[in-house]
Amino acid sequence: MRALFVLSTLVLGLVATATATAGGWATVGIARLPDGTEAGATWRPEITIRQHGRTPLDGLAPVVRITNEDGASREFLAMPAGKTGVYDADVVFPEQGEWGIVVESGFGESRLSYGPVSITSSPGEAPGAFPTTWLVALLPAVALASLLVLGTRRLRRLAPAGR
Repeated sequence: MRALFVLSTLVLGLVATATATAGGWATVGIARLPDGTEAGATWRPEITIRQHGRTPLDGLAPVVRITNEDGASREFLAMPAGKTGVYDADVVFPEQGEWGIVVESGFGESRLSYGPVSITSSPGEAPGAFPTTWLVALLPAVALASLLVLGTRRLRRLAPAGR
């Protein structure tokens, strides 16, 4: 009888443990991706964490980890954004290149992996591309200077003789 009681208690304990860990998952989403983010600028992703994909979860400490192609990584702690289940992080990519992103929810093993994403040295320019921004700004100035020079020469030719 005593053995049956010990065995029953052991089985009940195992069943209770298995039931307690069931359903311990959550979905992790990012509202904004780092498209167009340049090296050194701040990317502020809005992270939403929902238990079973439905119930927003508060009281977590999500972490955003970025890793470059050389394996160097940085971590950024996300803070509550004032809305249940929503968190914000201030993420800074220290240099241009390809970066992977992982968001650890802080709830069990729930995480989001994304990337790689390309971070450039300046918006709209690929790393190593010819910097055309200054050239576009300089073009109207050169055109105006050319018109002034041509206009001055024409006025000199049209001046009356004898002066």
